[in-house]
Formats: sequence, C-alpha cells, structure tokens
Amino acid sequence: MAAYDRHVPAEIVPSYRNALELYERSGGRDGADAALHYFDATISVAAARECAVALAAALRDDYGIAAGDRVALMMQNIPQFAMTLHAIWLAGAVPVCINVMAKRGELLHYFGDSEARAVVCLESLYAVVGDVVGETPIEQVITVCELDFLESVPAMLATHRRLECPGAVTFASLVERHRGTRLEPADPEPDALALLAYTSGTTGPPKAAEITHAALVQTAETYRVWWQLGPGDVTVAMAPLFHITGIAGHLCASRAAGIPMVLFYRFEAAEMLRLIERWRGTWIIGPTTAFLAMMSEATFATRDISSLVKVATGGAPVHPGVVERYEKATGVYIHNTYGMTESSGPTHMTPLGRRAPVDPVSGALAVGVPVCGTDAKIADPEDGSELPAGEVGEILMRGSQVVRRYWRDAAASRQTVRDGWLHSGDLGRRDDDGWFFVIDRLKDIINASGFKVWPREVEDVLHRHPGVAEACVVGAPDDYRGETVLAYVTLREPGAATPAELIAFSREQLAVYKCPSEVHVVNVIPKTASGKVLRRELRARGRAPHADPSDRK
Repeated sequence: MAAYDRHVPAEIVPSYRNALELYERSGGRDGADAALHYFDATISVAAARECAVALAAALRDDYGIAAGDRVALMMQNIPQFAMTLHAIWLAGAVPVCINVMAKRGELLHYFGDSEARAVVCLESLYAVVGDVVGETPIEQVITVCELDFLESVPAMLATHRRLECPGAVTFASLVERHRGTRLEPADPEPDALALLAYTSGTTGPPKAAEITHAALVQTAETYRVWWQLGPGDVTVAMAPLFHITGIAGHLCASRAAGIPMVLFYRFEAAEMLRLIERWRGTWIIGPTTAFLAMMSEATFATRDISSLVKVATGGAPVHPGVVERYEKATGVYIHNTYGMTESSGPTHMTPLGRRAPVDPVSGALAVGVPVCGTDAKIADPEDGSELPAGEVGEILMRGSQVVRRYWRDAAASRQTVRDGWLHSGDLGRRDDDGWFFVIDRLKDIINASGFKVWPREVEDVLHRHPGVAEACVVGAPDDYRGETVLAYVTLREPGAATPAELIAFSREQLAVYKCPSEVHVVNVIPKTASGKVLRRELRARGRAPHADPSDRK
C-alpha cells in the first residue's frame, strides 16, 4: 500500500509455526539477556523459561493437564503471567484470560463456559475464585504473589502482604518442586486454538473469541515489522496482560522482536513514568485515557521519557486534541490504531513515519490503514453491500488474524463473522487514499428529533475547551425529542469550566441539535480495565431520575 513505510511489506510471512515456537526461539536472544523488568528487578530469558518449564511439568504430571485442556489466568501485570502463558503452551493447553475485576457471576460463566480445569490467580483474588470453584469444572487453584521476583518492595505494593489460601497450591512451590524437570514441548498446529479471550464483542453477553496460534504469530510479527522493533527497544506494558493488547502487543510482540518488557503490576501514571525513565522504554501502546493520566501526573514534566519514541494508542476513540497535547508536551506523535479482540489485535495502524489525517466531516482522527495481509471495507449496515470512499457504513475486516468463530456460540459466530468478514459494529468511512475513520458505534448513535448525532463529534468539540480533561457523550431519553444529548466531563482542575460555559462553547461550533442539553461535571468517567469508557453506565445514569432538578445543568 502506498501509505506504508518503506520497511513494511504488503504481506508478512511468519517466522514461527506457532506462538510457542515464537516464545521458545525468543528472537534469537541469549539466555542471559533480560526478558522482563519487574519494577526495579530483572529476570533473564533463561530464568523465565526455567519457571515456565517447571510449571508446565506440574500442570502435566501433577494435574493431568493435556493438549487442548483449558487453564485460566487471572493476574495483574506480573512476571508469573508471562511464565504461566508460556507454561500452558508448553503443555499444549489453552489459556483462558480473565479480567482481574471479574465477580462471582462472571467467573461462574467464564469457568463453566470454557470448562477450564485449573486456574492460576493472584492470592488477593483467591477469595472470589475459591468461592466459585466448587460450582465449576475447576479442579485446581494455583496462586501467585505479586511480591515474588522483587529486589525491593515498590511504593505501589507497600501495603501488600502474602496471604494464606487454604486448598490452593502456590506457583512458587510448584516451580521449586519441578525445577530441572525435562519436558518435551508441545508443537501445536498453526490453526490450533492458542487462546480463549472473553469479550462482549459486537453482540450479546460475554463470549470467547477463538484465537489461533497462527493469528497470534501474525499479529506479533505485524507489530514487530510495523514499529521496527528490535535490538535497543524496550516494551512498556501499559495495557493489562489479560487483554488482547497485552497478550499480542506486549508479550508476543516483545518475544518476536527479542526485546525486554517492563512490568509494574497495574497502570499507575507516576510509577510508569519512573520506570520508563529507569529502563529507557522505547515502545508503548495503550488507551488515550492512560496518556491523559500521564500528562496530568505531577511528575510528568520532571521525568526524562525522551527514549519513548514509538507511541501508539487504540481500543477507544482517539480525539485529535489529545494527540496534539501529547506531541506539544513531548515532541512525539501518538500513532492511532484500530482492532478488536476478535481480530487478535490491530487490523489498522498509522504507519510509523506518517501522521493520520482528520476527517473533515466528523472531525475523527484516522485509525490508520489496513495492516499487512488484511482487507477492510465499508459496508451498508442494512444489505452488506460495499460502499464507495466517503460513504459512512459498517467497518468490515478480513485476514489471517481474524477469528473464525466464538467458542461454543454458533449463533453469535454467524452474526459476527460472515463469509470470512468480521463485522465490527463500528460506523466509519474510508477516504480516497485508503485511510479509515471510525465515526461511532452503531448502537451509540443518538437520534434527537429524527436527526442523527455522532457522540464522538460532540466529544471532539468538548475536548477543544481548555478546561476539559476528558468528555463522554451519550443519549438520554427525552419525552419531546426521543433522545437528547447528555455530556459527562472531567476538568483539568476544579472550576476550570461550568456546565453552562461548556454548553455555550458547543453551540459556537455545532448545530443546535448536536449540542448537549445537559453537561455533568464528574470526578471520573467510568472505564473498563483496558481503558474503554463504560457508556452503558453513563446511559444508566442518564435514565435515572435526578433527586434535585438543579443538578440537571
């Protein structure tokens, strides 16, 4: 494609047969090289593999885990996550990645639906995990402690303690018991299942996307080639490892490139900035909300993060104003990307040497161009016919990294993947040069008096106000208009703007039917662990009656 950087081919021929081979060959690194930096400690390639092999032997010999069996992971960004993922693949089993915030009802669904035979979880999560295992196929709980592998306890973990977990066995004890055990690694076929990743996706309740080894390898190699990752680079693991960005964009991409990865338990802006400076991180990808948090952190201006030169974002709409603010502060451009769990990561990325254009109609920043070996088109949501450049329709993607189906959900599979095309549920347009723009989610469009309002267009305007840190716009029921536009904003500092001022600011730049009829200043906009705004929660607030009419500003 003409938009590609010179070093990026139209097609990538994977260097690895499966994700395990990618892990085992580890970019050709020496065993003494750093695999992980966990806060201020370093774990070598050889030491990480030794733990993984020992755990794989325990899964196989102690618990009878065999090829195709499912093993759940429920951890923050700690070394044991990377080692456990490696161990599960060594044993020929299938990892099931679970959000650390999952509650009882969700765990019953995840464990029952996947029929996972074992789970590896944080000690601090044992209370909720242990409470449900008797009602699920789980046969064994293995616990990990975030205090392991540390040289000193960082401030973030200062209050953390080791916990007793009756009935569970510890990761550390299994590794010690099986250290040095010889193990013949599995050799999965490229089309074999490599990961079950639960997602609400485009339809219905949580379901697991079946991600193959070939898909993970393709995505990891795309990251490596696209961002020119190699000697001298260091991955900063901003996204949760249980998310597809963490699996493909952090773990697998780092292994494919043969570079170390920085882990720091969970996202905290101050600690991440410190560790970027400490380890000279060069490559990062995560939601724009994290970059907003970085820029709002008191130490942002004092930290030397000049090494961080390969910066990408994705997972949620990107407002041009945020990219401009970050570039003004650091001199580095944030490259937009686009993809889904169902596509094993990005299907579109902004080339490293390019700047994404802004859609003149909606104000949306381009999400990029289709990545190597990937087809994409804009289709009519009603009849599925392909639309020409400039027309708004649903974004469809096709490629070797796109899942073929959901786990044990034929109906959802038929609805989401049709004739090999993944239906994103996102509205977008393509320009004449092949750039794609995400306008909004099909289900998020607001119908105000028969006029269609795209929330992100209103959000982009609110983000231009100097007092606004973050904005989210949703539709709220209205007896007269059907729906009205409701905005939730956080401010850069208290009193930086009033609701009335923000409404007036919007009216200067938008047609009146697009302008918020209400603006609520809040302390925080609710998000998922991966940084996506929980619009459904804000819609629920908009439907709830207000105790005090004066609150509706």
